[in-house]
Amino acid sequence: MSDLISYQLEDGIATLSLSNGKVNAISPDVIAAFNAALDRAEQDRAIVIITGQPGILSGGYDLKVMTSGPQNAINLVAAGSTLARRMLAHPYPIIVACPGHAVAKGAFILLSADYRIGVEGPFNIGLNEVQIGMTMHHVGIELARDRLRKSAFHRSVINGEMFDPAGAVEAGFLDKVVPAEQ
Repeated sequence: MSDLISYQLEDGIATLSLSNGKVNAISPDVIAAFNAALDRAEQDRAIVIITGQPGILSGGYDLKVMTSGPQNAINLVAAGSTLARRMLAHPYPIIVACPGHAVAKGAFILLSADYRIGVEGPFNIGLNEVQIGMTMHHVGIELARDRLRKSAFHRSVINGEMFDPAGAVEAGFLDKVVPAEQ
């Protein structure tokens, strides 16, 4: 499919594996590859599983793009928001098998899926935008408000609190945590 996202179809299940360097940064090219993979999964009438590489789903948007100019940042966040809406409206279930860290846009990928499974381990899951001086965008706020538990919403969106996998289940980022070997 792409060097950024692989696509494997087996028994009606399309596995999309994000493999874009050390932190699986979400760039315009990654979003285009995601959309192409979702197009293919739709044509294949497949349930979708999204995963990353061992230890990380995604560390969020590509900071090189985000800091290359205001319009580039706006365009990337807009494309990311469109991807989230597409995932939410996908005609077949989307499951995220989160193999580790899911930060910022990585956490929004979790929040945009129908079911989210994480692995046990020393991983951080959450929305760190305010910790790095970014303003949370409206789509992100509403997605978090819809998916996170009320008790975790402000802690996450306003304070940028990060959660371990068990805490991420309590907060609403994950539905289930399993041992890494599963």
